[in-house]
Amino acid sequence: MGLTKVTTKLSNLSDRAKSFEGLFLVDTGAADSMAPSDELKKLGIQPEGKTSYELADGTLREYEFGLVRIEFMGETTAGRVIFASPGAEPLLGVTALESVGIMVDPASKTPKRLPAIPLT
Repeated sequence: MGLTKVTTKLSNLSDRAKSFEGLFLVDTGAADSMAPSDELKKLGIQPEGKTSYELADGTLREYEFGLVRIEFMGETTAGRVIFASPGAEPLLGVTALESVGIMVDPASKTPKRLPAIPLT
């Protein structure tokens, strides 16, 4: 099985001219998205708080998070982004995907648009 990556653009909520674009690994096991802290700081994104996250190996780690505009697959949303180590691979989490009605097909591992966003 291959990894699913999507071109994603993060922007400062108050100044869209400040943006970071790259290939983000789609991670349906991650609630929030993550980007390298050096890129977020270039955009002027300030930490809004810290929260504990459980990593794939089961360990807990505290990360700072900020709020950004998120654009991918012709859709736009806004949400939390975790400040990862500089140079870390960016991740697109399931919260961003679901907020615009996109899921990952388990058989093909490709992102698919839902016919409608569920409100139930």
